[in-house]
Amino acid sequence: MSDDIRTLLALALVFAPLSLLSIGGGASLLAEIEHQSVTIHAWTTQREFADLFAISRAAPGPGTMLSTLIGWKVAGLAGALTATVALYLPSSLLVYGAARLVGPLARLGLAHGGRARPRADRRRTDPLGRDRRVTGFARRTRGLGSGSRIDGANFALAGPSSARLVCDRRGAVRAR
Repeated sequence: MSDDIRTLLALALVFAPLSLLSIGGGASLLAEIEHQSVTIHAWTTQREFADLFAISRAAPGPGTMLSTLIGWKVAGLAGALTATVALYLPSSLLVYGAARLVGPLARLGLAHGGRARPRADRRRTDPLGRDRRVTGFARRTRGLGSGSRIDGANFALAGPSSARLVCDRRGAVRAR
């Protein structure tokens, strides 16, 4: 087996298991990525790792772009693609499989503890997961205080919206 194939295989074998451990997000992987790339495989020096980390944080995109940069340094474009796919594919397949499993269970009424998803959860979020009350409040109060004429209807709706935003159904103040 050629050295290029061995390097790509080593990248995949390092980053694929980390994919399944990244429950806390990409930051939870940094110590192990550093250990593997500096100490075990000697792909980078400590200084190079710090430089790649700084680039991955400064650049837009996911915080785990560090794996792509390490793959790029080790084996060029093929290494970057291998490291990226190895880091994202296993956890993506796991989530896809879980969704495929939960979907039929939900239709049978076996998900969510035997009950359907709480109605309040369905009602309070839009398709992007944003709280409808927050977006509605922002929409109604957009013109207030911007130097424009204060519309009585917007002003009348802003008070109850802000009260609903602060208080839950029992009238207690929310933690957030």
